[in-house]
Amino acid sequence: MTALIYPAAALAEIAGCYAFWAWLRLGYSPWWAVAGTGSLIAFGLLLTLVESEAAGRAFAAYGGVYIVASLCWMWWAEGERPDLRDALGGFVCLVGAAIILLGRGK
Repeated sequence: MTALIYPAAALAEIAGCYAFWAWLRLGYSPWWAVAGTGSLIAFGLLLTLVESEAAGRAFAAYGGVYIVASLCWMWWAEGERPDLRDALGGFVCLVGAAIILLGRGK
């Protein structure tokens, strides 16, 4: 379930943050902030669905997914293709997230 929740949370968080960026930095309508707020609420709710004994651990593992999703957003939404360093950094972050998530026995 976590493998589905983290990407959905990342999309909600990035879309919400980008909405504020678009409003404040790109001059888009203030309605973008309203949509961004809803998206950030969805992000927070999604992370509560992750099975973890500690919120900090769930957030730390999510961080790796967020980094890779941000690079995908940069490519898809902003037209800036990630370079080799971006890809390598994202891979390292996913490995770290996997160690945090999969290294725990129940």
